[in-house]
Amino acid sequence: MSYCIIIPNYNHTVVINTVIDELLQFKLPLILVDDGSDDAAKKVFKALEQKHASLTLVTHEINQGKGGAVKTGLLKADELGFSHAIQVDADGQHTLTDIANMLSLSQQRPDTLFSGRPVYDDSVPTHRLWSRYITHFWVWVETLSFAIKDSMCGFRVYPVKACTELISQVNLGNRMDFDTEILVRLHWNNMAIEFVPTKVIYPENGISHFRPFKDNVGISWLHTRLFFGMLIRAPKLISQNIKSRS
Repeated sequence: MSYCIIIPNYNHTVVINTVIDELLQFKLPLILVDDGSDDAAKKVFKALEQKHASLTLVTHEINQGKGGAVKTGLLKADELGFSHAIQVDADGQHTLTDIANMLSLSQQRPDTLFSGRPVYDDSVPTHRLWSRYITHFWVWVETLSFAIKDSMCGFRVYPVKACTELISQVNLGNRMDFDTEILVRLHWNNMAIEFVPTKVIYPENGISHFRPFKDNVGISWLHTRLFFGMLIRAPKLISQNIKSRS
């Protein structure tokens, strides 16, 4: 097994040096995906690439969205021969020391996708919590189970080959809908998914790229697609869920 770390990044420069420094302790190759950032951010990323031999910089000329950046990172990881990729955000939200635990779990169960299950402090905006609860409900409907404990956390260990095969078969969402859609579809494909509690913060100087109208419309359309996809797969999902309990 071979692991790398994928960091999707759109204009996050405030803490990226700190994030990279923390990640270097794991001695894993890094794939930083510049998702069409501005010229100032590009200079920061290029300097990081020149400074760290273990960092590969991949650039989108036009912003594609977080999902598009993660997909590019997964495809690059596959191209470079990695069996697993750890997805982390670039804004310092994640408790990166938890990577050690997630790595250990993944090495014991390499066919399982491990995802963070956020434990929030007081910095989390209330509207973010409500939106998560709504998404949780629809994901439980779309999978006919409670197997997916959290579908929105972008702190994960992906088995690369299963993900790139899915990317080649399905036009997965490119923006905030990606994190949810890939989990639901991998569940439909009978991949084991486990959740690891991890502290998540919302930094005071954090930058959010969430677009209230466009992204909410996109997420609503996602759940519409997944709902009807569930109806087609309902017999298979019911059988799959029964077997998982036995």
